[in-house]
Amino acid sequence: MKSKVAVLKTRPETVLEDCVQLLKLAECEQYLDKTRATILKNNISWHFPYPGANTTPWQLEGTIIGLKDAGFEDLVCVQNKTVVTNAFKGERLNNYLPVFKKYKIPVKYNFKESDMKWVEYQPRGKMFALERVFPEGIRIPDYFFNKNIVHLPTTKCHIYTTTTGSMKNAFGGLLGTKRHYCHTYIHETLVDLLRIQKEIHSGIFTVMDGTTAGNGPGPRTMIPIEKDYILASGDSVAIDAVAAKMMGFDPMEIGYIRLAHEEGLGTGRLEEIEVVGEDISGINYAFSVGDNTASRVGDLLWFGPLRRFQKLFFQTPLLYLFVFGSSIYHDRLWYPLRGKKIVRKWMNESKWGKMFRLYGSI
Repeated sequence: MKSKVAVLKTRPETVLEDCVQLLKLAECEQYLDKTRATILKNNISWHFPYPGANTTPWQLEGTIIGLKDAGFEDLVCVQNKTVVTNAFKGERLNNYLPVFKKYKIPVKYNFKESDMKWVEYQPRGKMFALERVFPEGIRIPDYFFNKNIVHLPTTKCHIYTTTTGSMKNAFGGLLGTKRHYCHTYIHETLVDLLRIQKEIHSGIFTVMDGTTAGNGPGPRTMIPIEKDYILASGDSVAIDAVAAKMMGFDPMEIGYIRLAHEEGLGTGRLEEIEVVGEDISGINYAFSVGDNTASRVGDLLWFGPLRRFQKLFFQTPLLYLFVFGSSIYHDRLWYPLRGKKIVRKWMNESKWGKMFRLYGSI
């Protein structure tokens, strides 16, 4: 039986109803356990409300409505932080708080010990990267065990993985702030994380926003382009493959998709995926990843000649120099000089930007 991915063309006036229909087309009830709590795993790639980078408020709200309509009442959002992203700032600036309040959705943070603790986990399946990256033991949040998880990524490029979606969305939730150690083996790491998810979760599902997609050096400094699509699937590999195809990439040439497919963790070959809702056979955004200043430095450290010095750079106090440098580049240089203009134009001229502003007035 083929994996199923639902794809719908949408618009602001109907996007919430379309999300409900999307979950039905993708048969979310087959992949999630109604007797278990369901984690809503937002994607905050940047705390600034940059189009294409983060879970959209209508994606969050539409998913909540669709899940409740299907009988899933015990919903909770889990946020994570990165060394360069502030979760509290991100949920506020991206207009999630009005949605949480409207639907009484509690929020937990995987970096707050009062919400969850990090425990050592021994995977049952084989690991490609995590055991060598963390020889002292793999640690994941105890709260994630025996719960459903619904990933809420966006359709965008990524400087290290070509595309990013459902599989990459587990990176922030399941791994702590030292997860940057994994970048040299990022494709293998994402496959390891999918295997762990299948071991610990009672169900996995994904709702992906592609209303404004991100072209270029993602997950932050991208060119946002209106595309008006939303996607959903119970197969993390298949939805990432379909999104990659729509962006103009061959899914099986992307390391994490190909390896996950070969390991039987999902379906990466397009001919083995059933796409319902829209005909995407002729869709090709012709996206390309490109580089920015941060990615050029990262390429040297993760994959280039400086790779041999990773422990010196990233497992000593020198790490803070790179964190500081990334923060200065993204938040103090690129965003004020270029990003703000893009966001302002999107909010004033794009139909999705105008809808985003409405969530701030709820």
